[in-house]
Amino acid sequence: MSPTPEPDAYPHTVSLLFDYADERDARLVGDAVAVEVGEIDDDRSTATVRRASDTLHVDVRAHDLIALRAGVNTWIRLVETAEDVCALAAERRANGN
Repeated sequence: MSPTPEPDAYPHTVSLLFDYADERDARLVGDAVAVEVGEIDDDRSTATVRRASDTLHVDVRAHDLIALRAGVNTWIRLVETAEDVCALAAERRANGN
């Protein structure tokens, strides 16, 4: 996970919460997207990922609202992609593939 920047370095913040059926699903998705923390940050926005039981928390912080919107869109897509891959893997395991 990336170091936390100074509180006023990114004055705009959005906290995204993703609830899952169980802790395992939240962990799988969280682990899949956490590797992107620090990799897609730039000088205008940053994000952190953490998990509490069956809820995934993604906090996006930005210098301006345009960067915040872009960051939120990026992290939502990353989480959705990880969810899709996890669901596909579970389906394949259930079918014996």
